[in-house]
Amino acid sequence: RAGGRMEERMSEYTVRALSPDTWDGFAGLAERHNGVFGGCWCTYFHTMHSEKTFDADDNRSLKRRLVEEGRAHAALVYDGHEAVAWCEYGSPEELPNIYHRKQYEEELDVVPDYRITCIFVDRRYRRKGLSAFALQGALDLIAEADGGVVEGYPHDTQGKKKSVLYSGTRTLFERAGFTFVRTKGPGNCVMR
Repeated sequence: RAGGRMEERMSEYTVRALSPDTWDGFAGLAERHNGVFGGCWCTYFHTMHSEKTFDADDNRSLKRRLVEEGRAHAALVYDGHEAVAWCEYGSPEELPNIYHRKQYEEELDVVPDYRITCIFVDRRYRRKGLSAFALQGALDLIAEADGGVVEGYPHDTQGKKKSVLYSGTRTLFERAGFTFVRTKGPGNCVMR
């Protein structure tokens, strides 16, 4: 919402890049939510299915190693000293495992410089606009890294409620300036 209390509240949040220095904030957020989605630790898009161990401890170790190597990127939203949301982004090489990949590759017209693959908000902070804040934080960090073509693969809910929206909604991306490119699998789309 423009003006008023929401704008005042948003000014209290800050965005920091995921790095070894912010690992504890990211880890705290993931740990408060069962490693998020049953122990994924936001590694699903980093690895192909054959490389997965489906073990929360292994996923945590993998994510930490990728962060230390500079191969995992996210905008972390902080409320004070506590991370309360994130938006994962990276190059296609860094995040190769997207849903409906076969269809995506068959219809590929432009290889993006960056992908946005996951947006997550602490359950205590939902319905406060933090998905949009995290998405904008990721776009700002991408711009600081010289920018380029950015794609997201959100759910196209067509106004219907869904319980799990790990990659945001088409509306969220439209509000952030993305353009609809095409559908991708049942219920998802490519936004650029």
